[in-house]
Amino acid sequence: MILFFFLFSVLLFILHIAICVWAYRDALKKGRSQEFALLILIGLFFFPVLGLIVYLLIRNDNGSRYRY
Repeated sequence: MILFFFLFSVLLFILHIAICVWAYRDALKKGRSQEFALLILIGLFFFPVLGLIVYLLIRNDNGSRYRY
């Protein structure tokens, strides 16, 4: 049982780091400054759930979802 919780914790930590790296790279790919991308990385590292929600709201898709 302890092994399960340990492995689950490690999996969540790896997921957390992967989301931080994804958001950093995504911000750079969308043409944001490196300072902004670093701010996103730090925000997601310390506030994972709230930071991800905020980043998804402000990331600016440039309207690519609703092209006609």
